[in-house]
Amino acid sequence: MNAGERRQKIKQMLLSAPGPVSATVLATQCGVSRQIIVGDVALLRAGGLAVLATPRGYVLETQPAAPVFAHCSVACRHANDRLLEELYTIVDLGGTVIDVTVEHAVYGQLCGQLHISSRFDADEFIKQLSDYQVKPLSDLTGGIHLHRIRAADEAALGRIITALQEKQFLVTESEKEG
Repeated sequence: MNAGERRQKIKQMLLSAPGPVSATVLATQCGVSRQIIVGDVALLRAGGLAVLATPRGYVLETQPAAPVFAHCSVACRHANDRLLEELYTIVDLGGTVIDVTVEHAVYGQLCGQLHISSRFDADEFIKQLSDYQVKPLSDLTGGIHLHRIRAADEAALGRIITALQEKQFLVTESEKEG
């Protein structure tokens, strides 16, 4: 198959996949290297296809038909050893951690797509940090970071925010001012 046919196959695989598809799986299915797939995905993005890279693989960004979800952003602070506890707190109460953003002194805002909606996703994320021997983005900012969170409704978001406050994950007003 030529490059155009391969990119069409990648698009179809992502459209029909029930969840994230790793570059390795796409490479195997297309008979090319993982690096070729990374390049193909970049070209698909440049062509307007909304492909997100998550810790578990590529997904297409879609607009939910229904239900409409509630969203919020929260400012958090914690040490790396509490990262999994933070993620579990959010997903156990029905939330999805869409992304993480930090404010870097040189680069400005750095954002990492997460799409973590279960303990399995959280465990896989932590495993990847360990496997690749990398630190979370919040390590660049002394633990301060923002999360965009999605939940089924405002009540679920309220429960998540309350739990994050109780566990002292949220940045307080005095920390914001100081």
